[in-house]
Amino acid sequence: MQTRAEHEVFGGKQGFYEHESALCKGPMRFAVFTPSRAANEPVPVLYYLAGLTCNEETFVIKAGAQRVAEELGLAIVTLDTSPRAQRYAGDDENWDFGLGAGFYVDATVAPWSESYRMRSYVTRELRDLVEARFPVDNSRRGIFGHSMGGHGALTIALDLPGEYQSCSAFAPIVAPSQVPWGKKALPRYLGDDSAAWARYDAVELLKTRRFPGELLVDQGLADKFLERELKPELLESACKDAGQALRLRRHAGYDHSYYFIATFVEDHLRHHAKALRAVA
Repeated sequence: MQTRAEHEVFGGKQGFYEHESALCKGPMRFAVFTPSRAANEPVPVLYYLAGLTCNEETFVIKAGAQRVAEELGLAIVTLDTSPRAQRYAGDDENWDFGLGAGFYVDATVAPWSESYRMRSYVTRELRDLVEARFPVDNSRRGIFGHSMGGHGALTIALDLPGEYQSCSAFAPIVAPSQVPWGKKALPRYLGDDSAAWARYDAVELLKTRRFPGELLVDQGLADKFLERELKPELLESACKDAGQALRLRRHAGYDHSYYFIATFVEDHLRHHAKALRAVA
């Protein structure tokens, strides 16, 4: 692991790092905010999954989360949204597929299957690295994300409920099997059999899975992707049918941008802190 930069912020430390990933077949970058409390004891850790076109710096720079994370004693890990070292034909032709658009799946279709292993990267390789190298408590672990990353957070939390004790999402893609973004990406990464997509679809997972805690989801009603790609009503209905605790908040006037995330990120951090304190 290489340190690219470290900065003092609100008493904690914001670091930017790089390591050689066996799963992604090349260097991958990530960032960690470590609160000052970690100097004395391991702290709970949140993994944030960014959306389409973003990278490990986007949330760090735009969300304004460090002040509250320092107050609550939370570490926050951010990461890139796809492999970058391995290049494939057509990987940069569209902003919503390929580079910056790994969809947090383990691809099974060539050539993507060679290095687009983002599900295992998030839940195994990067997680193992962070929890070995940083003063975080691996028994108090949460996950959250935005848009494509909200899809990743919800599906990971539902698929691996014992490994994450808190979960939230901003404007998530809740049913990729049913919307254009997912119908574009999932067949290319996973093949044409829609049964293979279910593990990466929160609405489908809720037919057989439950997350033991409450899911917090915020959605802006001025989001230009709301009706075409996001469809939070599908998650609402699936949670109701499954008996899954969900707090879905709709906000008039808010769009899909990081202005929306910055407005409500404190609520999300407090949601995670409360759930993770209950684990201790």
